[in-house]
Amino acid sequence: MNKLLLHTCCAPCITVPLERLQSEFEITGFFYNPNIHPEQEYKKRLHEIKRWTQQTGIPLIVQNYETSRWFELVKGLEDEPEGGKRCDVCFRMRLEQTAALAKQKGFDCFTTTLSISPHKNATAINLVGNEVGKKFGVQFFEANFKKKDGFKQSVELSKNYGFYRQDYCGCIYSRR
Repeated sequence: MNKLLLHTCCAPCITVPLERLQSEFEITGFFYNPNIHPEQEYKKRLHEIKRWTQQTGIPLIVQNYETSRWFELVKGLEDEPEGGKRCDVCFRMRLEQTAALAKQKGFDCFTTTLSISPHKNATAINLVGNEVGKKFGVQFFEANFKKKDGFKQSVELSKNYGFYRQDYCGCIYSRR
C-alpha cells in the first residue's frame, strides 16, 4: 500500500479525506499551519487533531509554528479577499513544507485536506500541489474533498465526534 502524507489544518477537515483515502493509502497526518492566529486558536486546533489521530491510530507529524515566516511571505497581501493572492501564497508555503517532508521521509505521495472547504478553490490548490510535487520530486494526489457532500459530511462528523469547529480559515486577515 502506498504511503501518503496528508496535510491537515484541523480535525473537522481531516474526517472525510481520511474516510475516503484510508482504503487506498497508509496515511500519516501532517499539521503545519503557521497561518493560524492567534496562537490560542492554533493550540485549540492542534489539540483537536492530536486527540483525533490518537483515537483513530493515524500517525501525526507536527511541524514548528513559524508565524514570522508566514507574515513575511504574505506581506503586502493583507487586504486581499478570502480566496485571493494571499491564499495562494499560504497554500504554497504549506504544500512545499509537506512535499519536502514527504520526500525526506520516503512517502509515495502527499495531499492536503484544504480542498474540503467551500471557501477554498480546489483547482488552485491542486495546481500549486502539482507544481510543488514536481519541484520536490514527489507525487501530489489531486483531490476536491468538498465534492459528494464532503463539506456537509465533515460538519456532521464534527458534531458526532464533538470537535471544536472554527468559523474562519485561521488566517488573521480572514478572521476580519
